Amino acid sequence: MDMNRRHFFRVSGAGLVGSSLVAMGFSPATALADVRQYKLAQTTVTRQTCTYCSVGCGILMYSLGDGAKNAKLSVMHVEGDPDHPVNRGTLCPKGASLLDIVHSPNRLLYPEYRAPGSNEWKRMSWDDALTRIAKHLKDDRDAHFVEKAEDGTTVNRWLTTGMLAASAASSEAGYITHKVARSWGLLAFDNQARV
Repeated sequence: MDMNRRHFFRVSGAGLVGSSLVAMGFSPATALADVRQYKLAQTTVTRQTCTYCSVGCGILMYSLGDGAKNAKLSVMHVEGDPDHPVNRGTLCPKGASLLDIVHSPNRLLYPEYRAPGSNEWKRMSWDDALTRIAKHLKDDRDAHFVEKAEDGTTVNRWLTTGMLAASAASSEAGYITHKVARSWGLLAFDNQARV
């Protein structure tokens, strides 16, 4: 740094004025000593799996709310889970924007049904939706289940229905889903992670 005489006096004078003000009690020590509160200190952390693609990255969702009777938890921050073996804390741009999906006014929060030939979706309860799905699965399985092949070999298969499992599930949930699908006799079974 090239310093001439005039520049030297300016720097020295500024230093002298600053140290004199501190010596006279004009120090911002109180303001500097105050610890800034961490914005996630009062939140509840929930470990989840990203719902976007088949990679299955781990995420941490931070929600604010004390769990009181009329208080509703609200997700306020989403970040990658550093302890997750898949992504080790990193997220792609879509995964990093999960907070927008959580707070989207277009997010579907309940099951809907559209009757054949209708152009209108109607809201239904979870119990009605699950009962309807179970009824259709049972009717189709009863009508198309093959217990024995033509040569008499026991096959216990159901070929008219298939299942596509979600990639956002853990390995354990995928294993259980596979066991349930195979116990029904389903042969057409795949996972979104492979598609």
